[in-house]
Amino acid sequence: MKRFSELSPAAYRIAVEKNIWQRRLKDAFSGARFAAQKQETPLPVLICRHNSLIRRTLGQVDMRLQNNKAVSLGLAAPCVDGILIRPGETFSFWRLVGRCTEKRGFLPGMVLHNGTPGESVGGGMCQFTNLLHWMALHSDLTVAERHHHDDYDLFPDFGRQVPFGVGTSILYNYLDYRLYNGTPDTWQILVRSDGEYLRGELRCSTQPDHVWHICCEEEYFSRENGVWYRNNRVIRRCVDRATGNERSRELLQAPHARVCYDEQYIDPKKIR
Repeated sequence: MKRFSELSPAAYRIAVEKNIWQRRLKDAFSGARFAAQKQETPLPVLICRHNSLIRRTLGQVDMRLQNNKAVSLGLAAPCVDGILIRPGETFSFWRLVGRCTEKRGFLPGMVLHNGTPGESVGGGMCQFTNLLHWMALHSDLTVAERHHHDDYDLFPDFGRQVPFGVGTSILYNYLDYRLYNGTPDTWQILVRSDGEYLRGELRCSTQPDHVWHICCEEEYFSRENGVWYRNNRVIRRCVDRATGNERSRELLQAPHARVCYDEQYIDPKKIR
């Protein structure tokens, strides 16, 4: 039996609005303190810096949507840039960026629904939260909410800088990306778009006595019943800053993702 949202486009819009208002009500009664204060001056300690290439050029990529994404990211970046996350506060991506509408200048970009690419105003914004998540993994901030589409490998590797499986999926406002600051320190996110890269920094008020390292293990492609899959393990290591000794090691993700692009772009050296 079909869900109500699958009956018609109108039913889908009704279901979306219902979810949006449910999230607003839930937040209103949650008691959470959401990060809202910004500061132009960077906090003293740089924890992580990362640059994310906005336009991808391999595979069946619609460059119109890529160019539109560049515009939308440029509009969203100032909404987050400089935000402080104080002890006990929660960072919410959508509470800062707001709804991506044509009236605000956002353009159609690529979205994924049940593994099928489509387009929607503000599509492609997950690249923003991908950047935030990668930096957060190198910190003591707690990932309070993260959604993902690790079941699908959407793009062939093109100068990949981060392991597959640390991406995010967002949808205003009930699929959010949130970080909770359970530390005694204040954290700060700096982010800007120069049209080519989305550039981010995560900073802190004090220097932690440890560092976090993210690595990829057992990465390979497999063909199963005529379908290609990407496989890997994403590991997070905590290392003592003074001694270099490993304090902890955890498995973050172990994707088994269906490849959504032409097999000609699969690295033959990684096939098993």
